[in-house]
Amino acid sequence: MAYSDSVLNHYNNPRNVGTIDKNKKNVGTGLVGAPACGDVMRLQIEVDNNGCIVDAKFKTFGCGSAIASSSLATEYLIGKSIEEAEKIKNTEIASTLCLPPIKMHCSMLAEDAIKAAIKDFREKQVTSSTEEAGNENTENKS
Repeated sequence: MAYSDSVLNHYNNPRNVGTIDKNKKNVGTGLVGAPACGDVMRLQIEVDNNGCIVDAKFKTFGCGSAIASSSLATEYLIGKSIEEAEKIKNTEIASTLCLPPIKMHCSMLAEDAIKAAIKDFREKQVTSSTEEAGNENTENKS
């Protein structure tokens, strides 16, 4: 099976490889895996106060298509709002990379990682809002 030029480009020159401090409240982390092939993908987003994704990083252990899907996903994410990011579909990633049907699970992994990162980010926002409200109540009682 020959990889497309787009897959080879993202595999040989992956964009946005790395990590962001997962303890920051404005960072969401998604960790997903594909048991059938052993691919594991961690994707992180950093969101500004306006809900815009200002950075995205990934680390993927897997085949060339999985790495390329991760790399492309981070490019798609940067500059988008959370709402826009939620609309990114695996078919969009697969189409851009010209993935064959046997490699579609790689683009699905990227979509799942995006959703998981957004979910983690949103859960942190609820937790930090609850903690801030609790601190305000404690301060008011003093």
